[in-house]
Amino acid sequence: MTEHGVAVVALDREQHRGAVDHRLFGSFVEHMGRCVYTGIYEPGHPSADAEGFRGDVSAFVRELGVTLVRYPGGNFVSGYDWRDGIGPREQRPRRLDLAWRSIETNQVGTDEFMSWAKARGVEPMLAVNLGTAGVLEAAALVEYCNVPEGTEWSERRRRNGALKPHEVKLWCLGNEMDGPWQTGHTTAERYGALAAEAAKAMRLVDPDIELVACGSSSHEMPTFGYWESTVLEAAGEHVDYISMHAYYEEHDGDRASFLASGASMDSFIEDVAATIDAVAARRRSKRSRKINISFDEWNVWYQSRYPGSEAMEIDIAGPRIEDQYSALDAVVVGDLLSSLINHSDRVKIACLAQLVNVIAPIMTEPGGAIWRQPTFHPFAAVASSARGHSLVTRVSSAELATRRYGDVPAVAASATHDPTTGDVAVFLTNRADHAVTVDLRHPGFDGWTITSARHIAADDRGPRNRETAPDVSLTPLGTSSSEDARSTTLALPPHSWTVLRAATASID
Repeated sequence: MTEHGVAVVALDREQHRGAVDHRLFGSFVEHMGRCVYTGIYEPGHPSADAEGFRGDVSAFVRELGVTLVRYPGGNFVSGYDWRDGIGPREQRPRRLDLAWRSIETNQVGTDEFMSWAKARGVEPMLAVNLGTAGVLEAAALVEYCNVPEGTEWSERRRRNGALKPHEVKLWCLGNEMDGPWQTGHTTAERYGALAAEAAKAMRLVDPDIELVACGSSSHEMPTFGYWESTVLEAAGEHVDYISMHAYYEEHDGDRASFLASGASMDSFIEDVAATIDAVAARRRSKRSRKINISFDEWNVWYQSRYPGSEAMEIDIAGPRIEDQYSALDAVVVGDLLSSLINHSDRVKIACLAQLVNVIAPIMTEPGGAIWRQPTFHPFAAVASSARGHSLVTRVSSAELATRRYGDVPAVAASATHDPTTGDVAVFLTNRADHAVTVDLRHPGFDGWTITSARHIAADDRGPRNRETAPDVSLTPLGTSSSEDARSTTLALPPHSWTVLRAATASID
């Protein structure tokens, strides 16, 4: 048993889970609150480009390292008619959005979002409405986006100024259809049948698209497991992914459980993967490849503070769930990223929800300032350094008792190795309330040279607002190496997250 305050993390260059998909570092833009309007889009802002998109937000998005963005929802999509958001802006209707009790002006729609995404080098992931719309509307949107020319909807797109197809590869078949809060909420049986038919129709328009079926909205849903199994029985032969959503928060001062959120995410992913494989085995699936997971909503979200949409006044782009984050929240976000990396053999897509203002790493002031939340920093660090293969990390540490999740390892770790460059990145979370000395063993990596080691540690200052946010960032952490360069020692502060980068000899 590892002694208190000491942990061993062992890396083996030959033991890995396969490639880390670049789409693991996605985010989410929903027509909710100030995510779109005064978030990514604000024509009157001093930094706005000719299309009305904020240049300062674009710069932060690039710095964050986002590779993919899911759009336009979220709960919003289940009441959304995508046709409202195309054509001349002055002719677009204003609609009451039932999901977030706001007035949607439709000044940003499919073409505007696609232009924004293309200019910023992020892959689009579009969701179709299977709540209050259906098969024909979904197929028509694929036609609008992906058919080059010669059909009703492709020619409509061309008349609207997009002469070339948008070539959207990834599509979500609705959103959280298991949730009673969802407009058009239904049963697993009905959703599975609808998703299968929508998938078939959408693929008849474009056979090369990838499709994501709705999974459970959380691990705690009463229908969890049954929902996945039933949906995959009906639609499994027609989809490529099933979705996962999870949000975490500190409950009643239970910091130990909050810091173990990554262990909860581990369990959730493993349960969904087991269900996928059980259904495939039962159906004797002839698919050449497995259904994988799109973890297309995840973050820290203090849902206990949210009064519910019904308590909010109807407005235009009014604030919605603009959580202010702390250094502790940043540590947990780093730990959740490690969970995703450690399951990159099955989790191929992930979206931090959301990108701007709404439980987001980036905050803006209408007409004015922009700033990074503490959670910005671990995401940017991982997105910029996790390359190549997800290594199997063997961790030996003391156990930490938690009220919500039982005993969990005090130290969590993930690591990546790029065999073409030799670059290694190691991500470490100390969930304990005391410092832990980590013996990082890496005997198979010739030429091991540390290029940087940075960390963030929780403190007692609580959430940061605009005035205090700039002082939260990753700071250097000391390391020492053995004489034979086969191990590295790090002293992890209490309740902290660390990223270490090393250069090694590449593999010819």
